Amino acid sequence: MEKLRVASLFCGCGGTDVGLLGNFDFLGKHYDSNSMEIVYANDIDDNACNIFKENFKITPDSRDIREVKSEELPEFDILTGGFPCQSFSIIAQNPKRLGVKDERGKLFFEMCRILRERQPKCFIAENVKGILTANKRSAFPLIIKEFEDSGYDVQYRVLNSADYGVPQKRERVIIVGFRKDLHILFKFPDVEIESEDGYVPLKKVIEDDVDEKYYFSDRAVAGMMKKRESMNKGRAQDINKPCNTVGAHLAKVSLNSTDPVLMQGSRYRRFTPREVARIQSFPDEFELVGSEAAQYRALGNAIPPVMFWYVARAVKEGLQEC
Repeated sequence: MEKLRVASLFCGCGGTDVGLLGNFDFLGKHYDSNSMEIVYANDIDDNACNIFKENFKITPDSRDIREVKSEELPEFDILTGGFPCQSFSIIAQNPKRLGVKDERGKLFFEMCRILRERQPKCFIAENVKGILTANKRSAFPLIIKEFEDSGYDVQYRVLNSADYGVPQKRERVIIVGFRKDLHILFKFPDVEIESEDGYVPLKKVIEDDVDEKYYFSDRAVAGMMKKRESMNKGRAQDINKPCNTVGAHLAKVSLNSTDPVLMQGSRYRRFTPREVARIQSFPDEFELVGSEAAQYRALGNAIPPVMFWYVARAVKEGLQEC
């Protein structure tokens, strides 16, 4: 079977793409090649594009996807896209979740446009769990219908990355569609870890010795302690369990926020960019470039490669049937 060609929209720094390609190692386990190749990538964030280029030797198209004509894309078999999720997230409450009323929430229509006009064999879309309840639960049925009306048999499932060997509890909605004429009955991958007792703990990916700049000042800790009981702040992680979800704003993490932090001895600190990459299941060979703020943002927005590897493998197996 020839390699499946992938067009990667909203590619970010490439978490999706590491998982799609496979042939990488994480925590002593090898994830085989999925016999795919990236033929096109698009993202509007220049910093994320720089990280992508460093790792995949492909320069993403950084134009707004609304400006890209479908005929400009090379031939491809699979369209992927973690379309912007800010307007669907349960933490995006200021303003309140707007879902498809927000311009960012409408970008999935661009995926549908390209699907309708190019009709690849398959698509894989991803978003936050909050998409299921956005707009009083009216947004998600609309999204599914748009994908179906583009010519695809569509299924979706909420996957938790911790169930697949990622040291992070991160729930994401994965939407998979196969072109209707292919008559493929897709099966989502079974979980790899049946019980929370088998989850990969945070301690597997954190560093013992980090620069002083990652530690919070005594003043910051004292301020947090005054509010800790009443406001549930200082979210120090249990290193014997998977980490809570890491977000895109880790460069500005605060002890007075809900962001996950570490407590080492009597001191609190934030994660290093490399630790965030590991929490997300990027292999250590994945290169991080640019400012730390840009790295945190790109990594926090990424899809865990290990979890996505299982989705990509299931998609490949489905396409082998046709």
